[in-house]
Amino acid sequence: MATLRTVSLAAAILLLPVAGARNADAAPPPPASSLAASASPSAPASPSAPVPLALPRPTGPFAVGRDTLDLVDRHRRDPWVPGIARELMVDVYYPARAATGTPARYATPQEIRRYLAALGLADTLPVQALADTAVASRVGARPLPGRRPLVLLSPGLGVGRRSLTGLAEDLASRGLVAATVDHAYESVGTAFPGGRMLTCVACDRLRTDADFRAASRGRAADLSFVLDSLTGPHPAWRGAAVIDATRVAAVGHSLGGSAAASLLRRDRRVRAGVDLDGTLGEPVGAGGFGGRAFLLLGATADHPGAGDPPVADEDPSWAQAWAQLGPPRLWLDVDGADHFSFTDDPVLADQIPLPATVQAPAQTLTGRQALAITRAYVGAFVERWLTGRAQPLLDGPSRTYPQVRLVGR
Repeated sequence: MATLRTVSLAAAILLLPVAGARNADAAPPPPASSLAASASPSAPASPSAPVPLALPRPTGPFAVGRDTLDLVDRHRRDPWVPGIARELMVDVYYPARAATGTPARYATPQEIRRYLAALGLADTLPVQALADTAVASRVGARPLPGRRPLVLLSPGLGVGRRSLTGLAEDLASRGLVAATVDHAYESVGTAFPGGRMLTCVACDRLRTDADFRAASRGRAADLSFVLDSLTGPHPAWRGAAVIDATRVAAVGHSLGGSAAASLLRRDRRVRAGVDLDGTLGEPVGAGGFGGRAFLLLGATADHPGAGDPPVADEDPSWAQAWAQLGPPRLWLDVDGADHFSFTDDPVLADQIPLPATVQAPAQTLTGRQALAITRAYVGAFVERWLTGRAQPLLDGPSRTYPQVRLVGR
């Protein structure tokens, strides 16, 4: 049966029984971690070693600001802990005046420690160095004036919003507003106000295809609520006046990619969507998304034999969706990529010495190459459909990114 890529590698490490997954006796053991599986084995590293880490600088011309919001939807109960209201942590990235604000933190040490502990690497990788990863964004920076498109970003199950920092910063540097969302109880560790560390209740609850469909729909409702909170009559963000509510896209990795598709099914305000290597939890109906653009950007290894029309593979959800999607649509696969190539993890893994016992990487791209591809193609796609600007990168093969191949359009 199919291996559902909606499940993050973090959940796989915890040996979570997955809807549609291969029988546990027949499945090969998972890699040691999304971080470890993206890097080359080296000498053992001390977890306290002062390893300076950094994400690549954004490619756009604008400085990047970041504000963090704690959003509570009083009209919805949390699906994992039903006795409380649904709560989300959101980082809003935006074009900012240079040299204003203070340097942003990549993650808290407690969040990184929880993530590494879930992967069995808390005593192997440098927690503090990962938490202190240098990023381009600055907290409290002054937003630049203008009217800007909004991109909502949803991460993979178990991982958290920090995994899409490199992409979000790049979108903001190109002149868009990007909002990364942590869905409560869907990461292995996310810090919430009041000293609360919420863990992945969902990782223990997702068992069946119906569970995954519900999780995808739930995240879509989360993203609609974030959109309401940023563009409604009483916006939760101080810079909300710069957002153009008529130009909105949704992008997600893994389960977040499924959520992006679910959002387009339900919210006509969203004009374009991108799924980064995520199994679709809900089938795409006849007529697709009613003429709104959708990009499938995945790892070639996850779509063996894909063509136009694509043939069946271990995850049929993309082929099924492709048969229903009308134009504008685009399917691109990346040679040498793996499931986590569309996140920050490979970039960080490339900078960390790892024990020789760590399993060899599945991807052959470097972390920088993988992030550059993700930034370039996601940025080009959302800009084409939110701004109308021509994007030649999407029109054919690229000498800059020869690993990217067209499956269909």
